[in-house]
Amino acid sequence: MTDGGRAMVRKYITENGVLRASQETAPGIWINLVSPTLEECDAVAREFHIDLADVRAALDDEESSRVDVNDEYSLILFDIPSIEYRHEREAYTTIPLGLILAGDVFISVCGEDTPVLRGFEENAVRDFSTKKQMRFMYQIFLKSCMLYQAYLHIVDRKRKEIEEHIGHDTEDVELIDLHELESNLVYFDTSLRANKVVLERLVRYNRIKKYPEDQELLEDVVVENQQAIEMTQIYRDIIKGTRELLSAVMDNRLNTAMKYLASITIVMAIPTIISGIYGMNVDEEWMPLSGTPFGFGIICLIMLAICLLAIWILRRRKML
Repeated sequence: MTDGGRAMVRKYITENGVLRASQETAPGIWINLVSPTLEECDAVAREFHIDLADVRAALDDEESSRVDVNDEYSLILFDIPSIEYRHEREAYTTIPLGLILAGDVFISVCGEDTPVLRGFEENAVRDFSTKKQMRFMYQIFLKSCMLYQAYLHIVDRKRKEIEEHIGHDTEDVELIDLHELESNLVYFDTSLRANKVVLERLVRYNRIKKYPEDQELLEDVVVENQQAIEMTQIYRDIIKGTRELLSAVMDNRLNTAMKYLASITIVMAIPTIISGIYGMNVDEEWMPLSGTPFGFGIICLIMLAICLLAIWILRRRKML
């Protein structure tokens, strides 16, 4: 049960405050399934009498967040942030994470190796024990909320970098980047609001055993999730304004270029019109200055004077 040397079904248990890997199933164990195969899911489902569809629920990216409680086990499914590559750019999305409480066994299922659980595997989380299932679950929720906020700060930093270029070397690609950032926030907002419903159900459900010492941690999770929702909404509004500003700057730049080209066309039309008149097949005695010495030079000076006058008028009207 490995993938490139990395186990897909990993078992851990906390003993004397230290997390260690385990090969056997014992009370208080944590079983972490990372992108498991159908056979691995089926083995876990049979061993702990869990519906196979519930074990594999977190492997479906379209699965909605929910809480299912029955007599044998409880399933908590919620979305966590993840990094992916879209259009050759690093982007953010959300993926489901399933937590199953089957008696005294804690099972987590995810389609990829996520930083949300990596900190627990590396024993880098304070007051963490696989034997305290509800506290463990709340800590995973809290870690997810903090990761959401960390990614949101990165999104906002990228938005600020784009803002710094506005008015200088703004390009179409920056509009695309802003659209990508806004898409990331749409995923976050949808998932965070669904997670909020899950948290409300955890608070309300009496069939899920709660412990007074974990109540403060649960309240922290609710607060952090709400803060992530508010941050997402604020950043969405800011990015929307930035995108509109960027579009306005690019439109104004285009209008300026068109106005400049129109002014140049007007100025260039003056000598064209005059030379066109003198090029008509008309008796030369009717053409002004046709018999005057240096007539050609005088006409050129007149054209130059009219062009300069046109340029002065256009500049007064801020057309140039």
